[in-house]
Amino acid sequence: MNDINLHNAGGHSSFQTSCSNCQLAAICLPIALETQEMNRLDEIIQRGRPLHRGDHVFREEDDFTSIYAVRSGALKTYTVTEDGREQVTGFYLPGELFGMDGMGSNRHTDSAKALETSAICEIPFAQLQNLSTQISGLQRNIFQVIGKGINYDRQLITLLSKNSAEERIASLLVSISARNSRRKLSSSAFHLPMSRTDIANYLGLTVETVSRIFSRFQKQELMAVDNKDVTILDLDGLHTIAHADGNE
Repeated sequence: MNDINLHNAGGHSSFQTSCSNCQLAAICLPIALETQEMNRLDEIIQRGRPLHRGDHVFREEDDFTSIYAVRSGALKTYTVTEDGREQVTGFYLPGELFGMDGMGSNRHTDSAKALETSAICEIPFAQLQNLSTQISGLQRNIFQVIGKGINYDRQLITLLSKNSAEERIASLLVSISARNSRRKLSSSAFHLPMSRTDIANYLGLTVETVSRIFSRFQKQELMAVDNKDVTILDLDGLHTIAHADGNE
C-alpha cells in the first residue's frame, strides 16, 4: 500500500478538472462564487494522479494540513485498535469531504485509503482559511461542511446503537441511496465500492451476518444483488426496517 503525494507545483496538475467545470462542486462546496473568486479557490486546490485501490491519502497520527474531496471512486477511513485490528469509521463517495478528523488536534485520528481507483482534490486548510477571510460566504460554508462532518459522526453512533443487524444494514443502504440521489445519480441502482468485510466491520457485524441479511432482503424482494451491484426494489420497505425498534 502506497502513500500518495498529491502536491503539484502551483496547485495544478495535468488533470483539467476545475471547480468551475466540476459537476460535484455544488455538493462539495455548495456556495455561489463569482468567476474570479472561483479561480482563486481553484488556485489552492491540488489534484494529483489517481489513487489505486489500497493507496493511502493519510495515516493515523499524520499532521493535519488539508481536507479532501472525492472526485471519483470511493475511500474509507479507519483506525487501528490497541490489539491491532482495523476498525472502519466511514465510507466516502464522490462529492463528499473527508480528513476533518484532524482539525481538533492537528493530527489525523483516522487513516484514509482508496477502496477502488479514485481521484480526489486536496484543499490545504491554512490557505482555505486565509481565502475564507477574503471571499464573502466561504467561511460560513466551511463551518457548514464541518457541521455535516459532525452530523455524519452522530449518524454513525445512531447506526451502531441499533439493536438489529437488519436495521443497521437497511440504514446503510438507505444512506447510500440518499447520497447517490444528492449526486443526481440513481437512488435505486448503484455499485457498492466496499467489501462485505468492510461493511461488517463498519456495522459491528460478522461477514456471515451481512451475507445472510443481504440474501434475506433479496428473498423479501427488497433488493437485488449481483456481486457489488445493488438494485433497490422497495426503498420504503428498507426505510421501515431502518427505523424499526425490534431485535434480530
